[in-house]
Amino acid sequence: MAENLVKPIIVKRIKKTAAGHHGGAWKIAYADFVTAMMAFFLLMWLLGSTSKAQLEGIQEYFNTPLSAALSAGSSVGSSESVIKGGGKDVTKKQGQVQPVDSVKGKKKLVDIQDSKEAIKKQETAKLEELKKKIEKAIDDSATLSKFKNQLLLDITTEGLRVQIVDEQNRPMFNSSKAELQPYAKQILHELGRMLNGVTNRISLSGHTDATPYPNGEKSYSNWELSSDRANASRRELIAGGMDETKLLRVVGLSSASMFDKKNPFNPTNRRISIIIMNKQAEENVLKDDEAVNVSADSTEAELGKAVVKP
Repeated sequence: MAENLVKPIIVKRIKKTAAGHHGGAWKIAYADFVTAMMAFFLLMWLLGSTSKAQLEGIQEYFNTPLSAALSAGSSVGSSESVIKGGGKDVTKKQGQVQPVDSVKGKKKLVDIQDSKEAIKKQETAKLEELKKKIEKAIDDSATLSKFKNQLLLDITTEGLRVQIVDEQNRPMFNSSKAELQPYAKQILHELGRMLNGVTNRISLSGHTDATPYPNGEKSYSNWELSSDRANASRRELIAGGMDETKLLRVVGLSSASMFDKKNPFNPTNRRISIIIMNKQAEENVLKDDEAVNVSADSTEAELGKAVVKP
């Protein structure tokens, strides 16, 4: 009976198996990540290689995609595309600007020309205002008002020109000489004070009529006479208070530039011309001087080479 009461021993053996693969969901997530990164870097590359005008065109398309698709225009980027994708022609003014270097160069050139024209108009307006001020000053001046008929003001391509001309019975200079009459000195002194308040540079030229200088064929002629008269006028302008550094050019033109072309012996052809130069005229004079200096330097260099040659 005791043997029958012994309980049997039960042994449980757990069979261990390797872990499963847990499915392939992680591979799909990784592939999505790689694809997204590739798309991101592709987008960065496209943004880096796209011009500002093209970006604006793309922005316009996504702002109103339906409107662009229904407009039946060429695809964004060029009007010559064979793929019709809608959108405005980017070569037109109302659309994006075509990113071509030649077009940019033309636009830049147009902008420069426009700014030059604006500066030129502004300068002309200032000279017109200065002309009115000088005319008023002449009327108000007891000295200048007496010689108003001999003071001529006009606007030229070089700037504001003030001409002091001879009258039949009232010459500025002694006959065939560069000596100023007392009244002419007074005029130049008054003008010198006026011109000193102007920021523009000054050009001064002397003129004669077509009457030949007596016995001047071999030595002294109207060319020397007009130059001497221009220099005499320059000295009186400075004596009147004008800063000498304002003068950029002093020349004698003899009878080469007539005031009265129909009558070369008219006394008005004998005159002093003072030009308040605009910026363009000033630049032209300075360029001419630089060209002369360069030419002189090159000539001296060539002469130096010729001297040292055996």
